[in-house]
Amino acid sequence: MKFLMLVYTDDAMLQELPEGEYDRLMHGCITHADELKGEGKLLESQQLEAGNTAKSLRVRNGRASVVDGPFAETKEILGGFNLIEAADIDEAVRMAMEFPWARFGCIELRPVRDFDQVRERVGA
Repeated sequence: MKFLMLVYTDDAMLQELPEGEYDRLMHGCITHADELKGEGKLLESQQLEAGNTAKSLRVRNGRASVVDGPFAETKEILGGFNLIEAADIDEAVRMAMEFPWARFGCIELRPVRDFDQVRERVGA
């Protein structure tokens, strides 16, 4: 079963890390991700640019609204994602716990819907 591991971080907490600590954590994260990829459990992994480089689009009543940055009521912003393969949500949680980023924000785990089933259901 596929799960999307959404990594949210608090930039203020990351800024407080001692010099070199972020790079040390990132090195460990990448090394671990490479191990999971080798085991066939990590399907894709990407880091996002800073939130201030983003635009958010909403269309309401036929009118488009584009604003700078992510619209969030929290100081934690989406920093990246991992697409993983796990037997169930419990295994996905165990895998997420092996990454350091929950200490500086939140890791959301969400099952990925079988899009081929949706495609078939709607006749697309």
